[in-house]
Amino acid sequence: MVQAKDETLLAFPCDFPIKMMGRDEPGFREAAVSLVEQHAGAISDDAIRTAMSRKGNFLSITITIKAKNQKQLDDIYRDLSKNEEVLVAL
Repeated sequence: MVQAKDETLLAFPCDFPIKMMGRDEPGFREAAVSLVEQHAGAISDDAIRTAMSRKGNFLSITITIKAKNQKQLDDIYRDLSKNEEVLVAL
């Protein structure tokens, strides 16, 4: 069965984790949070989880938002993928 363009497997609104990774450099965490906040509004500290890579070169950030619709998620991922500091967005 082929899914129609407007269909999604998610039921909105829903909690949705935005995961990204970048180099552990000053300002990466703040830039990542700011990018997501542009689309999702203010994000509380308890909605943000971080983890360092084994060698300490990279920082993984997971921001859980209350996603409103698929367009909002698409816009977030589009902006994350354009940002040079964000190496991977999942």
